[in-house]
Amino acid sequence: MTPLNGSKWGQNYKNWHIPLSERHILLKDALHDMHSLSHEQAAIPLIVQLVENPRFRLPGLELFHGAVDLKDHDCIHILLGRGMMPKDEAFVIGFTMGSTGKVGCFERKLYQLISHHLYPDVYRFKRDDLSVFKDGLNLGVLCHCKALDRINYDQFMSQPLGKVRKKLGIDINLLKAYYAQEKKRFSHIPECRRLLN
Repeated sequence: MTPLNGSKWGQNYKNWHIPLSERHILLKDALHDMHSLSHEQAAIPLIVQLVENPRFRLPGLELFHGAVDLKDHDCIHILLGRGMMPKDEAFVIGFTMGSTGKVGCFERKLYQLISHHLYPDVYRFKRDDLSVFKDGLNLGVLCHCKALDRINYDQFMSQPLGKVRKKLGIDINLLKAYYAQEKKRFSHIPECRRLLN
């Protein structure tokens, strides 16, 4: 197993990232490492929670498919090889929504509208972020993996990332091909340049 420490995966949330090439670390160790830096981030605003956290879902109404609690969301970041910056967030949310196979055009546009205009500054998606969100949504559909919002990640905590990805049907080659394109499109943005490290 690869040892985890702050200097290897990042000194702060802005540069934290466990790449897809890391297949042998356990999900629980990766999650612990990620959470060791989460104290640097502010509390998540209510509007973001209302949209993205299933705890706030009205009975019988699923406005946005793919809503997950924060721990599950963090597990998805790790499994998709993404960090914690805006384009990482956009991709993870899009991919999670896409993996449900239930997101239509209206839902996609409504989420983009809210995340671009109503989210507070730090959480607000810029146009480039929305482009990455759409890419993530499309890849989530194309991947044909399990619906990532319906997974009990606790059962996978003691398993290596490569094994968990395989069990969930996450296509690493598809992700790598897309990440290479994202890296070219946004070569000036650190979170896109590091995707294939």
